[in-house]
Amino acid sequence: MRPHRLLAALLCCAIAMPAFAADPPRPKTALVIHGGAGVIERGSMTPEEEKLVRADLDQALDAGNAILAKHGTALDAVVDAIRVLEESPRFNAGKGAVFNADGKHELDASIMEGHTHRAGAVTGVMTVRSPILLARAVMERSKHVMLAGQGAEKFADSLPDIERVPNSWFDTDRRRKQLEDAQAKEKANAGLDLPGTYFGTVGAVALDADGHIAAATSTGGMTNKRYGRVGDSPIIGAGTWADERCGVSGTGWGEFYIRNAVAHDICARVAYRGDALAVAAEEVVDKIVPGMGGDGGAIALDKDGNIAMPFNTSGMYRAWLKPDGARGTAIYRDEAK
Repeated sequence: MRPHRLLAALLCCAIAMPAFAADPPRPKTALVIHGGAGVIERGSMTPEEEKLVRADLDQALDAGNAILAKHGTALDAVVDAIRVLEESPRFNAGKGAVFNADGKHELDASIMEGHTHRAGAVTGVMTVRSPILLARAVMERSKHVMLAGQGAEKFADSLPDIERVPNSWFDTDRRRKQLEDAQAKEKANAGLDLPGTYFGTVGAVALDADGHIAAATSTGGMTNKRYGRVGDSPIIGAGTWADERCGVSGTGWGEFYIRNAVAHDICARVAYRGDALAVAAEEVVDKIVPGMGGDGGAIALDKDGNIAMPFNTSGMYRAWLKPDGARGTAIYRDEAK
């Protein structure tokens, strides 16, 4: 075949060949977790204790990411991540919950799905092994948003898949010592009800491949709490919030998070003012809450996979997995973001 005829034949073949589109971009997914903010100074834990905390945070990331990697929902991802931390004695949720003034455990949790605005919460439960599972059940299997105390326990009675345990199952020696120290301090200060110095609430916010966001929070509350005290963790808008653009889980002195509707305020600044996520989160956590006398931190995530983790205490247990696959864990303030 003459050269010009060969060239023409090749050109015809090229035109006839189907066009192959480039691989579609990988859907954005992201996950951010906290295990509580508070007085967490370097040297306050042994190297082995610190290693165990970071391992728990990594395990929670793995659990949530296993859902997201299979095109699962953000809702499933935050639940699975939090369940890991509820089962660890190193966090103030589930197994590691603090003691109240009567030497018992009262557990709170909440969850919210952003694109539907569905939400569920429980407060003051004492025999539910995983409060976050019960909060989700309130959202999905009841007409209500929040159930409290004995009512929440009765609702759990109707759900055979919600595991129950005796209240003593949540006991740990470390939390018992914290209660004894708090009560001794209270006695020395003429019975004044003093705030705790560590807030071990756990939380997670996830973005799934469909662009949906969910947020969830679980806690044992404040050491030596009394009178049925409820903090921000089970309150939608205070400790937990998710909408179409943004999700937040808070950890801190709950009374101040309630007064400032912290979780909702962060996302409202993104929605109504167009603030960047980090700007909104840092403004609320670093200026608004301290300005009223409170302290703590938050984790936040937006629809583009941006993550913010501000806190105004010496430390916050935190872990993250970004849309590009970058991941990490941190505890102290001087660790890189």
